[in-house]
Amino acid sequence: MEKILEKAENFVDHYRKLEKDTNELKSEFQFLKRRKIDIDSRIETEVRLGQVVKEEVKGWLEDVKKMEEDIQDVEERVHSVSRYNRISLDILVREKIEEVKRIQERGNFNEGLVIERAPARGIIIPTENIEGEISTKDEIQKHLMDDKVRFQKVIWVTVSYPLNVFALQKKIADAMHKTLQEDEEEMMRAAALMDIMGSKSFVLILDDVWEKFSLKDVGIPEPVQNKSKVVITTRSIEVCKYLGCKIVKVQPLSQEESLNLFLEKVGRDVLQKVSGLEETLKLIVEECKRLPLAIVVIAGSLKGEYDIAEWRNALNELRQCVKSVKCVEDEIFGGLRFSYDRLKSLQIQECFLYCSFFQEDYEFSGKELIEDWIDEGLIDEWGSRRAAYDRGRAILNRLQQNCLLEKCFGMDRVKMHDVVRDMAIKSIGPGFGYMVKAGMKLKKVPNESEWERDLKKVSLMANGISKIPIGLSLKCPLLSTLILSHNPLSEIPSSFFEDMVGLKVLDLSWTDIEALPDAISNLLNLSALRLRYCRRLMYLPSLAELRALKKLDLHRAGIKEVPQGSEMLVSLEYLDIFCRCLKEIPTGILPKLSSLQNLVVDLSNGITTRINLKEIVRLGKLESLKCEMEGILDFNYLVNKSKDFESLTAYNLQLIIEKEYGFEYGVNAKYQRKVVIVKCEIGEECIVLPDKLEALWMEHCKNMKNMRCSLNKAVLLENATELRSCFIEGFEGIECLVELDSSSSSLCYPVLNKLEELDLWHLPSLCVLVRVEGVATPPHIFSNLKRLRISECFGIRKLFPLELLHAFQNLEQIHVRECKQMEEIIASSDSDASSDKFPFPKLRILRLWYMDQLKSICSGK
Repeated sequence: MEKILEKAENFVDHYRKLEKDTNELKSEFQFLKRRKIDIDSRIETEVRLGQVVKEEVKGWLEDVKKMEEDIQDVEERVHSVSRYNRISLDILVREKIEEVKRIQERGNFNEGLVIERAPARGIIIPTENIEGEISTKDEIQKHLMDDKVRFQKVIWVTVSYPLNVFALQKKIADAMHKTLQEDEEEMMRAAALMDIMGSKSFVLILDDVWEKFSLKDVGIPEPVQNKSKVVITTRSIEVCKYLGCKIVKVQPLSQEESLNLFLEKVGRDVLQKVSGLEETLKLIVEECKRLPLAIVVIAGSLKGEYDIAEWRNALNELRQCVKSVKCVEDEIFGGLRFSYDRLKSLQIQECFLYCSFFQEDYEFSGKELIEDWIDEGLIDEWGSRRAAYDRGRAILNRLQQNCLLEKCFGMDRVKMHDVVRDMAIKSIGPGFGYMVKAGMKLKKVPNESEWERDLKKVSLMANGISKIPIGLSLKCPLLSTLILSHNPLSEIPSSFFEDMVGLKVLDLSWTDIEALPDAISNLLNLSALRLRYCRRLMYLPSLAELRALKKLDLHRAGIKEVPQGSEMLVSLEYLDIFCRCLKEIPTGILPKLSSLQNLVVDLSNGITTRINLKEIVRLGKLESLKCEMEGILDFNYLVNKSKDFESLTAYNLQLIIEKEYGFEYGVNAKYQRKVVIVKCEIGEECIVLPDKLEALWMEHCKNMKNMRCSLNKAVLLENATELRSCFIEGFEGIECLVELDSSSSSLCYPVLNKLEELDLWHLPSLCVLVRVEGVATPPHIFSNLKRLRISECFGIRKLFPLELLHAFQNLEQIHVRECKQMEEIIASSDSDASSDKFPFPKLRILRLWYMDQLKSICSGK
């Protein structure tokens, strides 16, 4: 009997934990993937210098690649799994987790990744991307090979500004697969590193060096001692002289290359649009000193200028900037400073300088960066957070247009070029009162001597600070901003905040903090308290005295109760209490927050939902609402009442039955008004959608009314006339997207007029996109659709029937996968078989996978 019960428990355990285990598999593989990226980078460097990758390393990389394919297959199966196959699939997922862990263990490679190539082969110097004369590469190779030494180790580390000896020592030791004691002084670490490096001949490439330093102080042996080589890349001739380097100057671009690059960035049509510009433009390019980064940034700052007087003025300003630099090696800063000065607005310049508070190469979320600017009061004068956010978006666009921020891969993410960041930090002079030590691998807060009395803003984010000494009290009465986010910080003594009476912004997000000290209650000027993803946070002191607080961000924090005194926060404009562990929101708190404009809340934990919803709809100034619920009736209640929100411009309403799904699950961040519906059983009560909806995401829902169903029969689409994106996956019983008849066509088809993105995944009952009965096909249905993606819709035989061909005039992309019964993409008839007019004039991409029965794509000429 015990064995039977044990088997039953295992059965239930596998059934329930599929999503959790899948997330664990993804997490473990992401860790493995990051290790592979590091190894690939190290291999690239060593192969370039003549080394050969070991066979065991090649095998490991192949295993990682194969595992990635396996996980993609598992993810696809998880998306489409039936309740009967969950157990076997979870067993497979658990097996894959163990496989990933085994591959991780094999990826240490303590004995190195490569072996030496036979000496006759020579080495390849990594200079193929150097701009300038080919002779530069030859000269570097000559200096490296003049002693005909076969190097045992190649190390490449980035130094950057400001120089951090501790961090540099760690990077070099890591590259040697050695560990230095983190609690030792720099001198002791230098001695240990000297012993490590002294045992081998090496090439050490120190990239992006800005300051003079002693090799001995770091722990780098003099190269002549063991026939090693040290290569420095720097823009400072003084650094080269100080270190006694043989100088190889990388030549700048030619005049022709410089002019072409400038015109590419500013727009080649500028010469036609601005009469007499050519001579002035050449002089501006000349002031860029033929340096690529300066050319790109300055061209960006002048893009869109079509007044010749503006160009002549820009030339004069640029000349002044270049003349003002103190030494030749700073000449690139003159150009970058010009672009900074051309921002004109002090507000925009301060927003730009704030970006240097983050560590080098940090990728900002555009939305979060704008929120930070608002918290800092940099864009505070617009009366509402929505207006401030829109102003912030305009500033962000301006910084991108001026090439002071770069767009990253992925939605709404930007970064700062490391040289631009260095310029920003240099622009923050002593008079600013800033201390920026982000991403410098600090293990403890800076010494008391560095905390000057006139400090105003301090950023210590992304370090290794785990604790603040008990009794530490810093006399910084002017300090307004303190950023300690992304540190393993677990405890802060009350004394730390005692003399920070002017503190306005405190950011402890992504730390291991368990309890905030009671001294927080005395920070009467505090306007923003950010505690995002403090998952261990259990205790906050009373907030009753923080009457100036405008933002309280507890997103995904570990708290189980709303902080005491929250009802007294009369200035609060932004409240995020999306906390999975939160037990309840006491009645009467929300109505007292009369200034609230942004609210993010989870009402799906057994909280008294309807009472809280009634309180939410009475918030007269609410502009943005993100809310998760479990019941259709509660969801519909909020949607119907949302019509009374006169000021509501953004919402994210989520009806989610099971907790494995994340708050921003699947929805594109560019949409301001969106609805997510996951794992709902839709019966007689239809789901009502709100006005002006832009994005709809539905996943793993089930039609409980009858076997024949369309989306517009399960979800009331009549209000969603602004719908631009629609994603439907795993909706059981759906036969068509929209069913049009004499009673519904006038209501439904306008909804699809503005639709731009349509995704239909794993809808086994889907037969057609639109079913028309007794009425003509509406002329404008799908008229703005640009991308259509369909996967595992086994009932469709003809994707585009004849009666719908006229509708897709703006379609640009078609992606079809595993629709195994599909025979035709574009339907044909005898009458149009000879037509040479393609029905989709804007189509750019057509992708088809695993189409077993496909006979025809398009039968016309």
